[in-house]
Amino acid sequence: MHGFANPKRFLTLASWLTPLLLVAGLVSSAGALWWGLTQVSPDRLMGETVRILFLHVPAAWLGMGGWTAIAISSLVYLVWRHPLAALAARAAAVPGLVFTLICLVTGSIWGRPTWGTWWVWDGRLTSMLVLAFLYAAYIALAQAAAREGVSARIPAIFGLMGAINIPIINRSVVWWNSLHQPPSITMGNSAIDGEYLAPLLVAVVGFSLIFGGIVLARMRALLADIQTEARLRRRASEAL
Repeated sequence: MHGFANPKRFLTLASWLTPLLLVAGLVSSAGALWWGLTQVSPDRLMGETVRILFLHVPAAWLGMGGWTAIAISSLVYLVWRHPLAALAARAAAVPGLVFTLICLVTGSIWGRPTWGTWWVWDGRLTSMLVLAFLYAAYIALAQAAAREGVSARIPAIFGLMGAINIPIINRSVVWWNSLHQPPSITMGNSAIDGEYLAPLLVAVVGFSLIFGGIVLARMRALLADIQTEARLRRRASEAL
């Protein structure tokens, strides 16, 4: 792990791993969406609206997974001072926010015919909305810290504190009486019919690969910006 924290080694690995993840993720996600949207049968209760499951669930998973990545990267930065850990947290924030917003939008679209309303202030929806606000705050804080040249410890601490919301999201449908259905997939058990479960799992894997590819691409871009700025500062000091 310490070896890959070296920027040169990281760039060597990411240069071929990024397109591999993106291509594999796009192919898997496209296949899963085609499978789920055109090949599975309508649900007995929800009818055709069940097909939004194949986008909504991966988006929810990656919304929470993105902040988990921020928290782990922040912990690594605070404890071991890995030079790329702070960049990894920043890189995961934007795609994490995008998937969180996709989750909220698709959930509202799904909820309108299912619940008869676009939005309810129940535990799952509210805690997911809080996650979107946390993402926005983290992005603003990390950008401000980078722009002002201050320590990345402040966004890292915020990233760890925000992780408190992840178990709240996960357990919200268990802790509070809610319109949102209870967990459909638990450890070693699934309440989802196999006809829906197979393309759903492929979609989750595919979108996760896309997420990983985007994070690596953003890390490479952030690292390039830092290296470019360092060269400009060195040249400016030499000119003086």
